[in-house]
Amino acid sequence: MLKYRFLLSILLTACLCKAVIAGVEVGQVAPNIEGTLLDGQAFSLNTNKGKVVLINFWASWCEPCREEMPIIEAYLKKNKSKGFEVLAISVDKPSDIEQAQKIMKHYSFLSADKKQMNYSGYGRIWRIPSTFIIDKQGILRKNGMTGDPKVDTKLLEEIVTPLLSSH
Repeated sequence: MLKYRFLLSILLTACLCKAVIAGVEVGQVAPNIEGTLLDGQAFSLNTNKGKVVLINFWASWCEPCREEMPIIEAYLKKNKSKGFEVLAISVDKPSDIEQAQKIMKHYSFLSADKKQMNYSGYGRIWRIPSTFIIDKQGILRKNGMTGDPKVDTKLLEEIVTPLLSSH
């Protein structure tokens, strides 16, 4: 009997961990993200239907995060008029938020502090950078918690560009 309880507890723990890590799956409706941006404006992913939205979780101390930002910015400038939007959510601790705000002044994307946003439907964000891409219908097309975390021009051209031209 003890052996079965042990096995059951391992199985339950594994299922719960998978649920927490997975958060959401590609092909599913993306959970809403809402809150207040650094500029004081309200944001809701649900009100951005009709746009392709890239959600990027980053931190000021994360070198790979800072390396991909100019690439995302260049792609945004080229494609904003086609319905592309970017939201960068800083996962910095409060003592680093000022540094994050200084970095974001160089970019035109929407930006927010994790404490001002509700993204609980995505599970625990345990790696950064993490980038999620949501299509015009609100369907998740890239899960930032799986696969290669790096965003480059090739990834944007392969995933986002076809979504921008779809109806």
